[in-house]
Amino acid sequence: MGGIARFLQKRLKLRVNGEKSAVDRASRRDFLSFTFTGGGKPRRRIAQKARKRFRRRVKEITRRTRGVSLEQVVAELNTFLRGWIGYFGLCQTPSVLHDLDSWIRRRLRCFTWKQWRRGRTRYPGLRARGLSERAAAFAAGTPFSHWRMSASPGMNAAFPVAFFSELGIITLEAHCSA
Repeated sequence: MGGIARFLQKRLKLRVNGEKSAVDRASRRDFLSFTFTGGGKPRRRIAQKARKRFRRRVKEITRRTRGVSLEQVVAELNTFLRGWIGYFGLCQTPSVLHDLDSWIRRRLRCFTWKQWRRGRTRYPGLRARGLSERAAAFAAGTPFSHWRMSASPGMNAAFPVAFFSELGIITLEAHCSA
C-alpha cells in the first residue's frame, strides 16, 4: 500500500486518502456503493450500506401515517427510483433488485391497509378488489399488525403485481444490466 500511495502522490500528483484506501480483495471492499462477487466470474452488486440507505428512504416515502393518497406516494417513489436506477442500474445481481421490488410492493400494501383503518372500511375495499366474502371478512377482522397483513394471501390477491404496474410504479428488476 505504501509503495502504491507514493507512486500515486509523486508521479501522478494525486492525493491518497489513507482512511478510504486499502489493498484488499475486490469482494471485501465497497467502491462507489458497489461491491463485487467472488469466484470465477466476478459480478457487480449493490453494497450493503447502499441497500440500507435505499430501504431507509423508501420507508420515509411510504410512511403509513403521512396522510397522502397512494397515487401521491407512487409519484414521489417513482422520482426517487428513477434516480436510484440511473446509478445502480449497472448492478449485475437481479435477485437483489427482485427482493427490493417485492419489499416496495409490501410497503405499499401496508400503506393502503393502514389508510383503510377499520374493518368496515377494509371489508368493502377488499371486496371491490375482487376478494370473496369469506376472505374479505377474515382479513378485515384480523387482529394482526399492518406489516403482517401486508404479506397475507388476501392482500396479495387484492393487490397483485399487476395492480402496481397499472399505478405506474417503476420496477427495479426491469432495469438491471445483468
